Amino acid sequence: MPALPPNRSPIVISGPSGVGKGTLYNLLFERNPETFTLSVSHTTRGPRPGEENGTHYHFVTKEGFASLKNNGGFVESAQFGDNFYGTSKATIEEQTRKGKVVVLDIEMEGVKQIKASGFDARYVFIAPPSFEELEKRLRGRGTDKEESILKRLAQAKLELEFSKTPGVHDKIIVNTDLEKAYEELVGFVYAEPQ
Repeated sequence: MPALPPNRSPIVISGPSGVGKGTLYNLLFERNPETFTLSVSHTTRGPRPGEENGTHYHFVTKEGFASLKNNGGFVESAQFGDNFYGTSKATIEEQTRKGKVVVLDIEMEGVKQIKASGFDARYVFIAPPSFEELEKRLRGRGTDKEESILKRLAQAKLELEFSKTPGVHDKIIVNTDLEKAYEELVGFVYAEPQ
């Protein structure tokens, strides 16, 4: 496989919680360490134990975040609880200059914002084989309380519905088998531009 794909536009990966998108793009990074990088988001929440600034997130104050946002510094941003999260244009540009293809793990509202901004990117949606299988995977992780699982499932329904909107995603990959889904992702990433 060539080191760099012919199309080096950032890749926006979305899909419901528990679908395996992180596992898929981490395989992409492991097998092509010189080629791909994950976009590191900005957040106003404090670092958790073991998290490093610039590696896991860019930790900023609410004032710093607001200033970046007001100056058009984000391709997308969102609020969860009391904290803000955003994908910085400068971070993507810096990694692209270093010769990396940037991968963005973005939820549905962020995808809508990025699409609306006209940002040049390729959009991949990772879908579960079925809603029942997704529920089984979420419950099988054993990390979430019932209330959290139900919230994630309700959100997944919205995301799966949104994924059917024509023209939103360039590629939909059904993650039934991890290696097959990975091959499909690589095939899309390395395809010649249309």
